[in-house]
Amino acid sequence: MDDAAKLPHKYGRIDKDYAMALATRPPEDDGPIYMVNLMKYHEVAQYTADASVDKPISGREADDRYNPASILAKIGANMMFVGDVVKSHVGSENWDRIAVVRYPSRKSFIDMQSRKDFSEKHVHKAAGMQRTIIVCCRPQDLSLDTRGRPKTDDNRLVAMVVRQTPNRDAAFSQLPGATNLAAEGTIIGDGRKWDTVQFVPVASDDEAELLAASIPGTADGDTYVMTVRASMDSITQG
Repeated sequence: MDDAAKLPHKYGRIDKDYAMALATRPPEDDGPIYMVNLMKYHEVAQYTADASVDKPISGREADDRYNPASILAKIGANMMFVGDVVKSHVGSENWDRIAVVRYPSRKSFIDMQSRKDFSEKHVHKAAGMQRTIIVCCRPQDLSLDTRGRPKTDDNRLVAMVVRQTPNRDAAFSQLPGATNLAAEGTIIGDGRKWDTVQFVPVASDDEAELLAASIPGTADGDTYVMTVRASMDSITQG
């Protein structure tokens, strides 16, 4: 993980102990891992003077330049979900975009960080991202591991719930019909460790608001509930 830690950025803190656990997981115990990315952009991308960017661009545009899809394909990773946040219902730290990537193994995620083609793209992520959280998860329904890449013309609303909770089973049972992900660790963030990530299809933002109100025990600081308009979604639809 040393090379990954050297990639310059200010958008979050790396949990080095968990990173080491990812890097040293025995092959026989390794397998697919889902990296759930919560992203907040700078209004104007913060490139360094030597980045050779010809004009100011937004943080979102910088992240679009970062887009690592070609690298993900080379290492056998799949983009499983991409969407823009429509509204935040719980949690004062609003987010701009959500992405979920399924890596074929924990080690493949770590190995990607030291690829030259990745580091060349990463300059755009470092410039565009104000803050990010990456929660590393396994699905409750293991059939998710066999789902392919989604189509890219989805336009559907999904409620997303991210929680710190001492009782994952209770959290999962509170949202019937949700796709449930159990967090193994939080590789990048602000020091908080998240426990569950859930996705629920909704018909409207109002429905997502009602869903947020129905969840007991939510509090700013330990829960996010948001409506996301998904452009790619293999998480809630097979």
